[in-house]
Amino acid sequence: MSASSTARRIAATVLAAGAMVSIVALPASAHEGDRHRTPKAEISAVQADSPGRDNRTVRSLNAEWVEITNNTRHAINLNGWTLKDEDGHRYKFNDYRLAGRSTVRIHTGEGRDTRTDVYQDRRNYVWDNRSDTATMRDDRNRVVETESWGHRHHRR
Repeated sequence: MSASSTARRIAATVLAAGAMVSIVALPASAHEGDRHRTPKAEISAVQADSPGRDNRTVRSLNAEWVEITNNTRHAINLNGWTLKDEDGHRYKFNDYRLAGRSTVRIHTGEGRDTRTDVYQDRRNYVWDNRSDTATMRDDRNRVVETESWGHRHHRR
């Protein structure tokens, strides 16, 4: 076997080994990036336009809601967290823990708070049917998540 043939075999072996290392490493690094991007709590659904006529009945107001989901196995203390629309209507969580892998629905109208449903106790609609942004902030006023719908939004 010639020296150039041996050098080519060594180079091919090194290249193949390098390709195998990068193939094995890519899924792990991609997974790491996904883990850091998934929020612990997220706005998982919005019903901005309550079904039927907007007649400001308790039933109609409570059919307007935002859902927040905890994507972790551990409970999250939402005490002091806020949910706000573009017009500045703000709901503040008081003494509420969101269990692991669970969802809470924040209704606009009046009602009795439970583990799965809380109420803003408002007599007017909050969320704009055509376009709005729901912003969730933690107890340190840091934006945790935003969810927008409708036309292009301008941040205020």
